[in-house]
Order: sequence, then C-alpha cells, then structure tokens
Amino acid sequence: MADLDVAPADAFPPGSSKLIVAGPTLAIGVYNCAGTLYAIEDRCSHDDGPLCEGEWEEETCRVVCPRHGSAFDLASGRPLSLPAYEPVETYPVHVADGWVRVRVA
Repeated sequence: MADLDVAPADAFPPGSSKLIVAGPTLAIGVYNCAGTLYAIEDRCSHDDGPLCEGEWEEETCRVVCPRHGSAFDLASGRPLSLPAYEPVETYPVHVADGWVRVRVA
C-alpha cells in the first residue's frame, strides 16, 4: 500500500476538494466535507466519465457527474441516482505529519 500526499492539512479546510493523479490510469477526487475527509475514484460507473469534474455538495457529501447527472455518495461510492447503478471505488483518507493523505493499494 502507498500513501499519496494531497495537501497540507491546514491548507485543506472544510469545503475543499482536489483531484490527484494516483497512477497512469487512476485519478482520485479528495473532499473535505464538513471536516470529514473522503476520496473517490474519478470515474463515473455509468460511462467512465470524469466524475470529479462535476459539482459536489458539502451538505450531503455527494458528487454529481457532469455528463449525465448521476450522484454518488462520497463515503461509500454508492450511486444515488440513475443512470449509474454500480458503485465506484473509495479510498481511505487520513492526516499524518500535517498532510492529508490517501491510501491506495
């Protein structure tokens, strides 16, 4: 497992989000939703579109795909609306040594 640096914790307040590159074919959206950190794969399960380029809602902790409007729960990756019906991958996020980090396998 590897931990990827996202941002200094003090520079990533509630309401922040950032897209990180985790590999040649993997990007991950990282969100600070009201003080809780989430990381979700940047790939809509409906058509493989760039999920994290869509709007996100801090009040409900969900991201909405910009292509067809499917909403996904940031905590579980579960789709909350059609046309998507398959979940997307989520990743553990933690703060260590003053940095927000995402753990990827």
